[in-house]
Amino acid sequence: MTLISESSPVALLAGKVVFITGASRGIGAEAARLFAGEGAAVVLAARNTTALDALVDEIRTGGGTADSVAMDLTDRTSIRAAVDRVEQLHGRLDAAFNNGGVGQRVIGPLDSTPDDDIDEQFTVNFRSHWVAMVAEAALMRKSGGGAIVNTSSIGSRRAVPPLPAYAAMKRALNSITETAAVTWAAEGIRVNGITPGGTATEMMDEWEAQAPGIIEANNAASPIGRMATPREVAEVAGFLLSDRASAVTGAIVPVDGGAGA
Repeated sequence: MTLISESSPVALLAGKVVFITGASRGIGAEAARLFAGEGAAVVLAARNTTALDALVDEIRTGGGTADSVAMDLTDRTSIRAAVDRVEQLHGRLDAAFNNGGVGQRVIGPLDSTPDDDIDEQFTVNFRSHWVAMVAEAALMRKSGGGAIVNTSSIGSRRAVPPLPAYAAMKRALNSITETAAVTWAAEGIRVNGITPGGTATEMMDEWEAQAPGIIEANNAASPIGRMATPREVAEVAGFLLSDRASAVTGAIVPVDGGAGA
């Protein structure tokens, strides 16, 4: 009789050092749990260090490897220092999930969007990713390459009259994601984006408080009839960061339940 040996599959991110921005809540926090559970050593970045420290304790208690670093997406020096901290902790960076962002404070048409909102959207939802990617790529080069995923939005693919500044900066983020992918491909650095639709996060709750009915409208417009969970979005990011997506770069992947189809 021939015996067939069975072995456990290798964890998706086994042995990788992964940097996650916007990790204190929502998709970022769920990604931290997922990636650590898939074998990664995670370094979590956000302004809310209290939430980060609680998440680090949770992951370590579960047997994972995690550290936190304070980072302000409006401050270029802070972003670069956070990536430097990854090098201090681990000596390398294999993957980065640039997930941090901010919702548009004033919901309304383009011609009534305040200048301050436009400036904030540019700084947090566009420039911060550019700065982070450049710093991350510089560190990845030292160990032969890596993978980056940027969180964009379904709003980057269409006109969004209630959130014009938010959607515009997310569309610009798609552009630099694709440009970075082509620019750095020869160096072994893959860069992809994801475009979540409605996702059951605190940001969505904040929008609902400003514009009651937005969650119901989102669910009605979704072929699957509901919002995605943060875990569902994080799963796609995790795959794109893993070696199983080794031929995928320059992709902007919808995670929207078919709403953009």
